Amino acid sequence: MAVYFQEDKKIFHLDTKNTTYLIGMTPEGYIGHIYYGRRLYQEADSYLLRTAEAPFTPSVNKREKLSFLDSFPMEYPTGGIGDYRESCLNVRNPKGQMGSELLYLSHEIYPGKKKLEGLPASFGAEEEVETLEITLEDKILGLQAVLSWSVFEKEDMIARSVRIVNQGKDALKLEKVYSACLDMDNEDYEMINLCGSWARERHIQRAPLRYGKQAVSSFRGESSHQEHPFMALVSPGTDQQQGQVYAMHFVYSGNFLAQAELTQYDSVRMVMGIHTEEFCWNLLPGESFQAPEVILTYSGQGLGMMSRNFHDFYRDHMIRSIYNHKKRPILINNWEATYFDFDTEKLLQIAREAKKCGIEMLVMDDGWFGRRNVDDNSLGDWTVNEEKIKGGLKYLVDQVNEIGLAFGIWFEPEMVSPDSDLYRAHPDWAIQIEGREAAMGRNQYVLDLSRRDVVDYVYEAVAKILRSANICYVKWDMNRLLSDLGSSFLDAEHQKELSHRYVLGLYELQERLVTEFPELLLENCSSGGARFDPGMLYYSPQIWCSDDTDAIERLLIQEGTGFIYPLSTMGAHVSDCPNHILGRVTPFETRGHIALAGTFGYELDITKIPQEQRQMICEQTKMYHAYNDLVREGDYYRIASYRENHKYDVWAVASKDKQEVLVTYVQVLAEPNKHSRKLRLQGFDPDASYRLTGTEQVYSGEMLMYAGFLIECMKGDFVSRLYHFEKIQAEDKCL
Repeated sequence: MAVYFQEDKKIFHLDTKNTTYLIGMTPEGYIGHIYYGRRLYQEADSYLLRTAEAPFTPSVNKREKLSFLDSFPMEYPTGGIGDYRESCLNVRNPKGQMGSELLYLSHEIYPGKKKLEGLPASFGAEEEVETLEITLEDKILGLQAVLSWSVFEKEDMIARSVRIVNQGKDALKLEKVYSACLDMDNEDYEMINLCGSWARERHIQRAPLRYGKQAVSSFRGESSHQEHPFMALVSPGTDQQQGQVYAMHFVYSGNFLAQAELTQYDSVRMVMGIHTEEFCWNLLPGESFQAPEVILTYSGQGLGMMSRNFHDFYRDHMIRSIYNHKKRPILINNWEATYFDFDTEKLLQIAREAKKCGIEMLVMDDGWFGRRNVDDNSLGDWTVNEEKIKGGLKYLVDQVNEIGLAFGIWFEPEMVSPDSDLYRAHPDWAIQIEGREAAMGRNQYVLDLSRRDVVDYVYEAVAKILRSANICYVKWDMNRLLSDLGSSFLDAEHQKELSHRYVLGLYELQERLVTEFPELLLENCSSGGARFDPGMLYYSPQIWCSDDTDAIERLLIQEGTGFIYPLSTMGAHVSDCPNHILGRVTPFETRGHIALAGTFGYELDITKIPQEQRQMICEQTKMYHAYNDLVREGDYYRIASYRENHKYDVWAVASKDKQEVLVTYVQVLAEPNKHSRKLRLQGFDPDASYRLTGTEQVYSGEMLMYAGFLIECMKGDFVSRLYHFEKIQAEDKCL
């Protein structure tokens, strides 16, 4: 039983395999946080709520209610009543006054987990997850907040969300609705987040927690290149294998805030939810507002365990695609090969050469529709340009299929070019402020997905193309941010709902797409990795990791992404050199090894590269088939970080049964006069023996993990090597 209620002490127990989460209640009905950490096996006591010491609860000492509210460890704090830390819920009444106070009304414990209306969310069978719902009530406002904790016992995960219900007679304004809060005492925590920019997404950043508020956020209309909807607090000295980790991850693809606040009493409040910038939701009587989900995990065994918790959870309880546990086709995308300069024959030339090398899919990128020969026109006009695609799209797809490759296609459905038939017919469909010239990004505007007519148009435009030919894959792109937030559809009272309604419209589009085309391999993208978040994984099993395909820069990007996401979700390709963004030249072999830690594919003109590299593609596609099951399904271990040592990068993937382990070593910077490098590996069975593939060398698991493995010196910068170990069975040892 993962969830139970200790009636005598008014304590809720949430237990996973390795963790316990305790929620308590004061006599008045305030819901407080008692404990989150390693698994407890005895019945709990509520003394950690400190209700027996000053400033006491209001029923004991009403004259110091402000002091109580400003120090009590709330599970879901509200604003305007005297808790001066960050609130999770701000409600304004019809008189324009802001304040709410939520007290316990009822609770329910049930097996399974309910869907969140209109939102992506984790899922699980009744035997895999158990849910606690606590309903809180503000009787003065006629408002209820239904707090939900869904406990995934096997993965050590808790999914939190909140639904706000207006049970009163008056309309209310929700000016802030965060999804989760975690109040706890400070233990000299450090904060870890992921930051970056276009072409350098999700770099790991770590710093001591200071007094005051430290936040990461986006109000760009998407989760963004610059920040990521993730935050972790760690105890001092925490590394991959030891230390305490408290992590939150937001299942949402729009504006967000993740914040840690160190208070005057040396307590820490972590909150996460929809950013309040340009947000206000009008809640009419009888209506409800569902906030997105936050995923929590605790690891008492360092950052590596946190990563593996997230990986297992997202593979089993977030990604729905039929490709989730299947090998993805090796694709070649024509963008960096041709940009806009291609036609049917050029694509067929690429397809013929790709087939010879073991590549399995051709993806036609931007430039196939309207008058799209440059990026300043035609977005929104999703009709095939038959001057370029001679014979039409079905002819091209049939020819590619006859060669022996599957076919994929690129869309940017959320955008419209000012120079397009769609914009000339419906200028009001673009997000813009009336009377003000809207700013453009990449020569385009954003369509208003809060409008039903726009959502229906966009869906039919995409679906019509997919129905017309045997298209197996879609790359769904978004190449600019939201700005000039104005909707011609929403009235003045509802304009601040636009950003959230936009995301809901996006989710509806992709839900309709995967419902009509359940066998479609959907890959999301936003100028690379600007919308790489758990919300998008609900619809697509993979997301384009970054527009930067330089192998060495990808070490940092893929380390940060793999920190919380399964390797199978990271769109990673081998591209040409000099790299189109950085100009760096790296060995073709190294590019293949680094792309192997992702979905694997190619981003180059295979008809122009040297024959030697074409032969290497043949070898790399065989490598992919040999190791992808392990990379896709295995446990990920970070051995060493180029980000930290500035010289080399090492990671490993071990099968769940520890039968095999694949270690990838990348030497970024060669050093003179050095011996071989000794590394303590991870992921092995310490009681077993392993043979290094391609040799007769045998090692014990305990020696590899505790004594180390010698990596011989290699000449040159940017060189790499794979080490594949297979467990020796008992009968093999006797030979």
